[in-house]
Amino acid sequence: MRPVVIVGVGVTKCGKFLDVSLGDLAVEAVWGAIKDTDIDPKAIQLAYVANTMAFPVTGGGGTLGEKVLAHCGFGGMPVVNVENSCCGGTTALRGAFLEVASGNCDIALALGVEKMYSGDTSKTLTAMQGGNPYSGMGFQFSGNYAIGLRRYMRESGATREHFAKVAVKNSYNGSLNPYAQHQRSLTIEQVLSSRPIADPLTLYMCCSMGDGAAAVIVCAKDVAKRFARKPLVEVAYCALRSGSYRKIHGLDVPLPTLAANEAYEKAGIGPEDIDIAEVHDAMAPQELILYEQLGFCKSGEGARLIDDGRTKINGDIPVNTSGGLSSRGDPTGATGLYQTAELVWQLRGEAGPRQAENNPKVGLIQNQGGYTEFDRTSVNSVVILKN
Repeated sequence: MRPVVIVGVGVTKCGKFLDVSLGDLAVEAVWGAIKDTDIDPKAIQLAYVANTMAFPVTGGGGTLGEKVLAHCGFGGMPVVNVENSCCGGTTALRGAFLEVASGNCDIALALGVEKMYSGDTSKTLTAMQGGNPYSGMGFQFSGNYAIGLRRYMRESGATREHFAKVAVKNSYNGSLNPYAQHQRSLTIEQVLSSRPIADPLTLYMCCSMGDGAAAVIVCAKDVAKRFARKPLVEVAYCALRSGSYRKIHGLDVPLPTLAANEAYEKAGIGPEDIDIAEVHDAMAPQELILYEQLGFCKSGEGARLIDDGRTKINGDIPVNTSGGLSSRGDPTGATGLYQTAELVWQLRGEAGPRQAENNPKVGLIQNQGGYTEFDRTSVNSVVILKN
């Protein structure tokens, strides 16, 4: 396995774009990644393309990757279509990483592209569930999260104010991110007084439906040195774990921990070596639990990290400098690659006003999806990046 680096990233703004097609979103992200480096686009040898919504909405995603890449001006190369819920983007990155690391190719593209907004949310959800034998099994996210968060409050002593602090931190970060869907900084009072969704969750603790695309170009390190004009960010490892039958509560290891432990071992580091992270906060309070599951603190101490300000931009381990899903947005198939782009900018020192102040050298991406019950995700990925 040879070293693999990221040489280019490109993203669109997250938002609700009724009149913008999947192809148009892909063009902006892919060519943004190409312009981020000096690579000849003809040198890209294959692509992995992630999308979540096309299959349930259209009744069959088919060759979506081939179609959107043709819209970008690409053809003739192998294209692998990926549907892996919110983990689609990092699954695509893992596929491209392994293709290059194994020597099958020198340069590969990972693209995530998503259209979740149709102009009528009720029609979108009806289309998602219509004719689906699993209809109704995967769309109770808020309720599932709420049940688990109430349990976490009992076990850890965390309060609604702690949950609100996460949303406040991430809303501030999102206000500094030109690609974020929600670019406004909130107060604790605004978060707690926003519309109740599922106790203890309020509206401003939850991510919203949106569209967007993100692209990442990976390359063999020895090849990249010939043309890369920016600092190289190495993909140390990409871990991917699936959910399984759960034993008695408390006896099994959470899926994020399984993926993180694999990534730490393969990358030759520990959680104490992580300088910065982007984690999957579809509901902002989940971030507190992920602190613990990823090893950033001991079990039950997640609230202390947010109280002490350690995960702010000026803290010793900034988390979700992009604004996270609740502020940056969650175009599901692209989310993991948005996280990747943010950490690439941070490790290069290119994040502008939201640049982490601890001079990060090692970053972690945690992504998950396919919920069946709170913290019982169907898939979880952890990616380690370093420079």
